[in-house]
Amino acid sequence: MTANKALDEITLSTESIFEGKVISLQVDTVELPNGNTSKREIVRHPGAVAVLAIHNDRMLVVEQYRQALGRTEVEVPAGKLEKGEQPEEAIKRELEEETGYRCEQVTLLNSFYTSPGFADEIIHLYLAEDLQAGELNPDDDEFLEVTEITLEEAYEQIREGHISDAKTIMAVQAWHLIKVTGKPSL
Repeated sequence: MTANKALDEITLSTESIFEGKVISLQVDTVELPNGNTSKREIVRHPGAVAVLAIHNDRMLVVEQYRQALGRTEVEVPAGKLEKGEQPEEAIKRELEEETGYRCEQVTLLNSFYTSPGFADEIIHLYLAEDLQAGELNPDDDEFLEVTEITLEEAYEQIREGHISDAKTIMAVQAWHLIKVTGKPSL
């Protein structure tokens, strides 16, 4: 759905460059609104989920090494959608795998694109409350530490650069809005 059809680009051809476990890369040749052509490098991603999980007025976060950054990062629990999986199912699975907590009811806060200039990845951000302790069960290649932090500690970790990814910063902002307005929405 395009709001302004005068800005649409027409795909003339698509060349598949790479097919990986998590992403694929393609190069599209497009016709621009002025009739010229250009190339668009596009990363395709199956989508992901992230969860603002609140336990005793503290947010559950995981710290894990991120190869792309060359360091550890503190993040909200998150993960990619499996083929055919609905976001609400995925968020419950990821929450339990990464934190050991379960939740019967989750609320969608928002869905957002991470970098629409070159990727189609969409993240569905959920709120999970009324958590029940379960068993931590991370993926075989996933090594992480689970902690709980207050809203003030989350802002401090943002200032210090320990939290620097968009989904976690968005989750912290959502939590702040929930505390201020009492409503689980962005």
